[in-house]
Amino acid sequence: MKLLFITATNTDIGKTHTTLKLIESLTKQGVLVGICKPIETGVTDEPLDAKLILKSVQKYNKNFKELKPKDITAYTFKTPAAPFCADTQRGIKIEKIKSKIEELKKLCDVLIIEGAGGLMVPITAEYKMIDLIQELKCKTLLVTPSKLGCINDTLLSIEALKNRNIDFDWCVNLYEDKDKFKEVTQPFYDEVYPDWWSLDEGLEDFIQNI
Repeated sequence: MKLLFITATNTDIGKTHTTLKLIESLTKQGVLVGICKPIETGVTDEPLDAKLILKSVQKYNKNFKELKPKDITAYTFKTPAAPFCADTQRGIKIEKIKSKIEELKKLCDVLIIEGAGGLMVPITAEYKMIDLIQELKCKTLLVTPSKLGCINDTLLSIEALKNRNIDFDWCVNLYEDKDKFKEVTQPFYDEVYPDWWSLDEGLEDFIQNI
């Protein structure tokens, strides 16, 4: 596995949190980790998510030491919106994103790619985040929330990944409505997906399995 794509059911679910935990866990296993944030929106001076995850990688991978946050992104936009909407000049080129990934992949054993928003977020009018994942042919980790209503979002995302024959696993980031999760959501997961796991408890096993 050279590429690991981190996606979620929506924005603000915990992709960056997950990425940071993966950096630490993979490094403990002796893996030289790299990072790429292909697109970041809501950027004023510098991409803050890219800055945060790059800082973490730089502690362990000397090949990323001299890179700046803009070096691990292909595009940044000021408007906090889906890439297509934020890209008012319609300047996004998919090949530039792929080239950035290929460039950074050479600097590590495993390159973690952190997506923007969820699977169906439009990068261009005709090209969505799931299209990038499918074309990259990379292992994917879907992060799902614990709040009321998350079952629907989780099932839709799982179905989309299966329909594209994408190699994926999924986990629950237990943070929102955490106290109610065992009552309103977990019974269904236990019944239908008995192997489901939470980000806090199952990450090490996930890494061993991949």
